[in-house]
Amino acid sequence: MRLQQCKLIELPKFSDPRGNLTFVEGGNHIPFAIQRIFYLYDVPGGASRAAHAHKTSHQLLVAMSGSFDVTLSDGTSQIKFNLNRPYLGLYIPSMTWRDIDNFSSGAVCLALASTKYNESDYIRDYNVFLQTVRDEQATQ
Repeated sequence: MRLQQCKLIELPKFSDPRGNLTFVEGGNHIPFAIQRIFYLYDVPGGASRAAHAHKTSHQLLVAMSGSFDVTLSDGTSQIKFNLNRPYLGLYIPSMTWRDIDNFSSGAVCLALASTKYNESDYIRDYNVFLQTVRDEQATQ
């Protein structure tokens, strides 16, 4: 069910001869207030990032430069997105496993998060993620 909530969000894009401008307003363009911003860059060829889920945090990922693939899982199904436009963001709700790979040379991945950094919000083991999803489903 969570994969149905994952979606590409087209952000405002203003173009003129001097270049393009895109902006993001938390709670307006994306469905959460922005509490943290970070970015991935200089990722070596063949390397992957992320490989985790968040218990409560929501995120929006944007390819600020270059491109990369994001594979998402809800514990049952998977979907892959190729991000390659700085005016498109990928919304990822909580309890969604993500893997980021296939970084092009010079790629920059911007992440906007709904929470401040908290290590206890991370699930870094896929088997623990799967068990957590099963436990959630059993209580519903």
